[in-house]
Amino acid sequence: MRRLYHRLFVDYWNPYVAVGLAGVLSALYFGVTGTVWAVTGEFTRFGGHLLQALGVDISQWAYFQMIRMNGTPWTRTDGWIVLGMLFGALITVLLGNHFKLRVPQQKRRLLQGFLGGVLAGFGARMALGCNLAAFFTGVPQFSFHSWIFMVTTAVGTYLGVQIVQTPWWRGKPNLTRVAGKPVLATAQPPRRKVQPLLGLLVLAVFVAIVGHYLFVGKPLLAAAALFGAGFGILIERGQICFTSAFRDLWVSGRAVMTKALAVGMMISVVLTFWLIQSGIPPVIKVAAPSTALGGILFGLGIVLAGGCETGWMYRAMEGQVLFWVVGVGNITGATLLAYAWDHLGLYSALTEGWTPVNLLETWGPWGALFGTLAMLLCWFLLASWWEKHYRFGRGLKATEPRLIPQKTTLR
Repeated sequence: MRRLYHRLFVDYWNPYVAVGLAGVLSALYFGVTGTVWAVTGEFTRFGGHLLQALGVDISQWAYFQMIRMNGTPWTRTDGWIVLGMLFGALITVLLGNHFKLRVPQQKRRLLQGFLGGVLAGFGARMALGCNLAAFFTGVPQFSFHSWIFMVTTAVGTYLGVQIVQTPWWRGKPNLTRVAGKPVLATAQPPRRKVQPLLGLLVLAVFVAIVGHYLFVGKPLLAAAALFGAGFGILIERGQICFTSAFRDLWVSGRAVMTKALAVGMMISVVLTFWLIQSGIPPVIKVAAPSTALGGILFGLGIVLAGGCETGWMYRAMEGQVLFWVVGVGNITGATLLAYAWDHLGLYSALTEGWTPVNLLETWGPWGALFGTLAMLLCWFLLASWWEKHYRFGRGLKATEPRLIPQKTTLR
């Protein structure tokens, strides 16, 4: 039993297993609710509620009318997806003794994290979704905008890597003299018995909330909370971070998370295709210049912040203060986009007149299924090739000159 507990809550899970399960869970969530696993739409509503609390009239803002401000986070399924993810991640962090309050040594990292979060939130909502709705769950919906977002996010992460590697962004490291004897690293972190107890307490509170919704006849909210907790557990246990999936390609060539995401989406594509053929309409978003620009800003932002929407949520629950700030930046950026959408003319300049592209209609059902699987397979193979041929910090390996044996001359 102790070994099983250790494997579940102390050791991190294989990313292929975690992302594969996330693909199954996201398809099931679509089958139950008809919507997709998404978070930044709710972040925008958080910003809307804050503005309302400050006395700002947002009733005429076009973006809030589009995403609808009905109810509160705890009376919306989207709200419980976000809250459930935080609950799920926190429960596993505490059960695994992984919570530790950490503040960046360089305080400038807090400002950088906030600015990165603002850019990521702004870009995500410009593209009508982040790495979840416009990527991980968008591709299985056969919405073409997801492919635009995926490619442009890669471009944005490349630009972000160029910025974070500059001396002015890194700043000078804080070096402090260590007094006394050096502290030797120990193989095992000190056990904090209180954390598992707190984890059980949080779990009990969460179960009570789900039970309450079932008791009062709100099964959809209970289901959303359970799905959210499942997503939260998976992103924390698998350390699922879309930032590392892109950034590591440019920095070290490591492609484990990139390949795991491709596998997870292949699983989700097959399951979602079956659900759509069963009669559930797909969720298709507009493919427009705003999708491309939003993807670039999002990719740039997540590298500057150090984490995407899934990454900052579980790291915040681990006690990393930087990612609390990134979360605030995300909500701020999403809210700024809601203002800019109509007040600054972003919609009329970048989105108006463009239409959603449903690959199921454009290519036919089977063409869309096998075409999408083929593109994901190509992505997987390209990532594998990149990983094998990338030399750390120097880009792709140069082709080694082939040595040609010299002819010997008999004298």
